[in-house]
Amino acid sequence: GSGRMAKVIRIGGAGGFLGDSSVAAPQLLAGGKLDYMILDYLAEATMSALGQLKAARPDQGYARDFTDWIWKDNLQELKAQGVKIITNAGGLNPHACRARMEELAAAAGLSFKIAVVEGDDLSGRLPDLKARGLTEMFTDATFPEPAAVFSANAYFGGRPIAEALAAGADMVITGRVVDSALALGPLMYEFGWSDRDHDLLSAGSLAGHVIECGAQATGGLFTDWQDVPDWAHIGYPVIECHADGSFIVTKPPGTGGLVSAGAVAEQILYEVGDPQGYALPDVVCDFTQVKVEEVGPHRVRVSGAKGYPPSDRYKVCVTFGDGFRFIGAMPVVGREAALKAQRQADAVLIRVGEMLRDRNLPPLRDSRIEVLGAESTYGANANPALAGVREVVARLGAEHESAEALGLMMREFASPTTSMSVGSTGWFGGAPTITPVCRVFSILLPREEVPAQVDLGGKTFTVEPERPPQPYDPAATLRPPVPADPATAPSPMTTVPLIQLAWARSGDKGDAFNIGVIARKPAYLPWIRAALTEARVKTWFAHEFMGAPAPKVIRYDLPGMDALNFHCIQALGGGQFSSLRLDALAKGKAQQLLDIEIEVPAGLLG
Repeated sequence: GSGRMAKVIRIGGAGGFLGDSSVAAPQLLAGGKLDYMILDYLAEATMSALGQLKAARPDQGYARDFTDWIWKDNLQELKAQGVKIITNAGGLNPHACRARMEELAAAAGLSFKIAVVEGDDLSGRLPDLKARGLTEMFTDATFPEPAAVFSANAYFGGRPIAEALAAGADMVITGRVVDSALALGPLMYEFGWSDRDHDLLSAGSLAGHVIECGAQATGGLFTDWQDVPDWAHIGYPVIECHADGSFIVTKPPGTGGLVSAGAVAEQILYEVGDPQGYALPDVVCDFTQVKVEEVGPHRVRVSGAKGYPPSDRYKVCVTFGDGFRFIGAMPVVGREAALKAQRQADAVLIRVGEMLRDRNLPPLRDSRIEVLGAESTYGANANPALAGVREVVARLGAEHESAEALGLMMREFASPTTSMSVGSTGWFGGAPTITPVCRVFSILLPREEVPAQVDLGGKTFTVEPERPPQPYDPAATLRPPVPADPATAPSPMTTVPLIQLAWARSGDKGDAFNIGVIARKPAYLPWIRAALTEARVKTWFAHEFMGAPAPKVIRYDLPGMDALNFHCIQALGGGQFSSLRLDALAKGKAQQLLDIEIEVPAGLLG
């Protein structure tokens, strides 16, 4: 009864990937009234790119976007407001990142207490890991050759970040942490959450998950994009976090974008597999009972996350080079453009195949032709009328063990402009590329083998990982009760595309993608669920699973949000930087599912 407001911690999400807009940080500093600002730079694919950069230039390997754009341009404001930054911009070289930050601050006459969290980088232990015969956790593949490895990092959680803040840091730069830890760490520190407070740790992780992709929580990538005003000035997310784990998602006043229940629910399901087994270093999250409620204009309250103890291991992600790939694009203009483009790309592949054979080189390991403009990414669901389209781009991808072999493809790729299809315009904007094929190899290591180190003010201390008293037991998970089938409907029935009944968002998880489907009204959910069986979704995406040894669709229920989550396994042709597909990150899969027809009672649509 002191009448004092309960403590609220405000965290802004100022960036979701290496390459995100530099307008976010100044916008959040101008209107966010923040305690913390987080910036996430480390997609799995980014780690391999930073690894290759560091191998070439040992002083690099961190996110220069952060130091030379965000940090440099906002120093005075950060100092004046005392906003604390938590970022994984350190990448594979957090000390070099801090040195650059300190250099820029000193040039501006300022100083900050910047902590580094390290210990995640295992690249010095590769021969030992290889000798132990560790196999890949999803595929049982054997450990890659150390010489081919670009990066090898354990995923830390929020605890080392919390300890760095407790030691007096006003900035924390990490290497590889799970994205959501950037927000969970400050919340553990501010609210004193312990390693046993699993429901709170799950809630704090959900808070981080919602904002770590920047404007994806505030109307970016939203199904109802016409309802989202002013993309050019889209607001970046601010969360107001409470000690009970609940939080309100909002954005700075006067900005574009949209904070609505649908937009936030979409982001909650983004890149989630099992919503009751979302495994993080600090906690295994259960989002099935999460509630998302609009409590004011551009204010959405999120509550109801539950947690289980984490496993006694850390996930370790190794990226390595496995041959090379070529990607080129050739526009074709005119009648029957799609047919001409396909025939021309086929001819180039035949020619290069013969050239390889004549030189006693192995054949191409893989190739893929996608005729963009004729809905090639839609498989059997493509609109047949588009076969007559008069303007396409033929995208040709190929893989080979050697970059030299792909040099033949590079030479031959442009030759059709004078010898094959009329209307081939060449691609004078962007030349074809040859880049390494980057694969991801994941293992689990006992936590005690990977202690985190915090380095602050010339001192280093170790954050020993606490071994959970009872590690996560998947068998203890209580699945939500299976909803009843829809009641027999008063006729007549009608058929509508899914988009009339639901919002949906998709994202990639390695060689798998997920699609979260959220009913626009609770009454729609039973009909959506009856229509969208695992088998039907698998058939709809049959072209995505082609060639997969063990393709699978798993459906999960999230009754708290009136939602379903579909996990489509072995569906991305390798995923990320090892896929030849146009949509290797699964950005368009939900859009494609939203066209599927759903049978509902006509009276329900009202």
